[in-house]
Amino acid sequence: MDFVLIVSLGLVLSVVGLGLAIVFKKANGKNARKILGINIVSLFGMLIVATIVLLSNSAAYAATATTATAATTATASADGLKYLAAALSTGLASIGAGIAVAATGSAALGAISEDSSLLGKTLIFVGLAEGIAIYGLIVTILILNQ
Repeated sequence: MDFVLIVSLGLVLSVVGLGLAIVFKKANGKNARKILGINIVSLFGMLIVATIVLLSNSAAYAATATTATAATTATASADGLKYLAAALSTGLASIGAGIAVAATGSAALGAISEDSSLLGKTLIFVGLAEGIAIYGLIVTILILNQ
């Protein structure tokens, strides 16, 4: 469990560090894409490494341990993957909702500036886009309650 916390802390610090690099360097265009690409590659690379280490540690412990210890190790590995799945479902749903709200929100703002009577109709579309994040949270709650 300590390993998962260390990896999580590393991921958070790397995302914050790259975000600060973009803000302070005032990166735009090609530089921002390069930094974002590095961020995405490092995030998924760390997730893959964490999953491999968690699975290899549980396999090594299961091979050398007694039956009772192997059961607790398998449970610990399953818990780690459960938390990883919960984090991915929330994170990816939030990213998708952010992209959807950005597109629909800007279009809604443009439509409202043309005709103010469209406010109610455009809010429905923005609300549907925000619902994506709520679906991710529901999936996370279902995963964590098992």
